[in-house]
Amino acid sequence: MASDAGAPRRGVLARIFAAQPHEMPAVGGGFALFFLLFTSYFMLRPVRETFGIAGGVDNLQWLFTGTFVGMLVVVPLYGWLSRKLPRRLLLYATYGFSAAVMTGFAFSLWADPDNVWVARAFYIWLSVFNQFVISIAWSFLADVFDPAQAKRLFGQVAAGASLGGLTGPLLSAALVAPLGHAGLLLLSTALLLATLGCVAYLQRWAGARYGETGEAAQPIGGSIFAGLTLIARTPYLQLVSVFVLLLTMVTTFLYMEQARIVEATFPDPVRQTQVFGTIDAVVQALTIGLQLLATGRLAKKLGVTVLLVSVPLMMVAGFGVLTFAATFPVFVAVMIVRRVGEYAFARPGREMVFASVGVEEKYKAKNVIDTVVYRTGDLVGAWSSAAITALASSAAAAVAGAVTAALWALVGWTVGRRTDRGAAGASVNSSPL
Repeated sequence: MASDAGAPRRGVLARIFAAQPHEMPAVGGGFALFFLLFTSYFMLRPVRETFGIAGGVDNLQWLFTGTFVGMLVVVPLYGWLSRKLPRRLLLYATYGFSAAVMTGFAFSLWADPDNVWVARAFYIWLSVFNQFVISIAWSFLADVFDPAQAKRLFGQVAAGASLGGLTGPLLSAALVAPLGHAGLLLLSTALLLATLGCVAYLQRWAGARYGETGEAAQPIGGSIFAGLTLIARTPYLQLVSVFVLLLTMVTTFLYMEQARIVEATFPDPVRQTQVFGTIDAVVQALTIGLQLLATGRLAKKLGVTVLLVSVPLMMVAGFGVLTFAATFPVFVAVMIVRRVGEYAFARPGREMVFASVGVEEKYKAKNVIDTVVYRTGDLVGAWSSAAITALASSAAAAVAGAVTAALWALVGWTVGRRTDRGAAGASVNSSPL
């Protein structure tokens, strides 16, 4: 890892993207990594949403429950793997395993495309896969860049994710007819495996520029449940966990309402997939410019706090509007604002929090937060939304969402202030992968 102190800034691209000349190759490698990863995922996301509605909107909370159980199975396996494999090989092993599972689903869908249980299992797998592989990729980049670099550069790197999120739905819409769902899965698998070339490039870049160390060749070590232990004994990580829990509860309140409104407005499953794909494309197109030109500058000038608080405050207002006008156009506007804000501000801000912590915090505690804690928020949000809607109304669910968003903003302010003051209380890892 490197410090950016004292290095001169030159060149038009470096000035535009707030990067120093020697950092541009790593920014490009990180951008490509996330472009391929998110293209792989977002090709399949509209299919997953359609599968979810096909099983019945009133049953969505059961799919969230299945996803949560899947996380509980995967996280200890990852903890065991991180004890056995060198740190630099973790992405290769986890992405390779994910590719094998996706290939299995592709052949299952090819053999029996109308099997509802295969569709449900795929929904759960993709939800687990999404959080897990993205979390590990961010952990990897937090090892490549130091905290000061992360503030400036993570927004530009995240723009690769938004471009992939824009490209994926377009490819899905164009190729689903000739390839089918099974063909899309195989193409998505190929893109996932291609990310490993970016990982290898970034490892070589970090090693050549800052010197090889023995740490990357060693397993992370610790207990299988070390991530949970670290969270339990670290108040700072507990705050981050609560932030993510509230974030996902707010997101799930909106997700459940999205399914209800889309089902009522567009009964045709093909039209539903097109609607989901269009929303995804609009969100990613709006996000790219903010990530490239605004996120890093905001974080550097105003601090991480602004990134973590802005979206919750917007959601307080958004839920307030939905309480009185829960129509499809209004809902789509609120959903787009929420997702653009999360991808451009909240998600990069969350990753900046982990740039200054130790190896186990990056690879174990962070993974637990991004998977188990995240899906716990999904679970609580899904069942709460279903219960409130059944007992009261969608307007009552919107009020509950506004209250949750206000708490989210308060926790985000606390986490952001501690991060900006350098009070994470964890060791800085200075060794490149």
